[in-house]
Amino acid sequence: MLEEVERWLGRRSWSVADRPLERILAAKRNTKVSVVLPALNEEATVGDIVAVIRRELMSETVPLVDELVVIDSGSTDRTAEVAAAAGARVVARDAILPRIPAVPGKGEVLWRSLMVTSGDIVCFVDADLRDFSADFVSGIVGPLLTDPDIDFVKAMYDRPFGDTPGQGGRVTELVARPLLNLHWPQLAGFVQPLGGEYAARRSLLERLPFPVGYGVELGLLVDALHTVGLDALAQVDVGVRKHRHQDGQALGRMAAAIYRTAQLRLSRGHLVRPWLTQFERGEKGFEPRTYAVDTEERPPMAEIVEYARRRVA
Repeated sequence: MLEEVERWLGRRSWSVADRPLERILAAKRNTKVSVVLPALNEEATVGDIVAVIRRELMSETVPLVDELVVIDSGSTDRTAEVAAAAGARVVARDAILPRIPAVPGKGEVLWRSLMVTSGDIVCFVDADLRDFSADFVSGIVGPLLTDPDIDFVKAMYDRPFGDTPGQGGRVTELVARPLLNLHWPQLAGFVQPLGGEYAARRSLLERLPFPVGYGVELGLLVDALHTVGLDALAQVDVGVRKHRHQDGQALGRMAAAIYRTAQLRLSRGHLVRPWLTQFERGEKGFEPRTYAVDTEERPPMAEIVEYARRRVA
């Protein structure tokens, strides 16, 4: 590990207990905090997450979160209804920036969320978390409120796989961590580089391009490093993350998109074939299934005319 990263780990890695809520609230002053949950068919979990945030971080005694928005990216279940009943403002992905046709993907939803939120700090939380703790929000928002030199904070946590501790995050260990260590060694200190729980200043997010799919977490992390430098990045230990796990083939598609995102940042002029073929056993043996790898990226939101008009208004 680089000496710079070892020093960074000592300066910019904390536990949620390092910043009690009282200290965070005292530092908040007039800073507005938005929490965004990107959601696709998450009726089983999204309501509990929204309820915890509203109860523990949006009360008169703990007014940490000013705005809680669920962006529904085309759910076919009761995600939108459950989230609204729990107290979130629900916005349909396709209703945001209708001039630009939406494409499937988590990064697309996160990018569009900047248009319908107003917080100085934007906190992203995945909507499939189980046994959700408010620490996931307060932990990563805290450093942004107490330290003006911090611009981007990721949550770190244990990720059990079923009943086995520490075995979650397979794409992280097999793809993302090797890529970061080899090509962006300054980011080797991040425990969960692909984690979906992170917070950042709007002034940074609006300057970054957003990969539309699974590569969004790696893309934002790498681009944040190049935009504001390692010392403006941080991570906070928030405990244990439990969520729905995907099957091996879905993880393969995720890995391909992440590799593609990294490859674009390594050499914008050299293009690889953006397709991935996987195999499934059918009636006649193994049958190929070919999927497009997410290659599209959205430009920095600051370049979007509608966003600029909204800021002026």
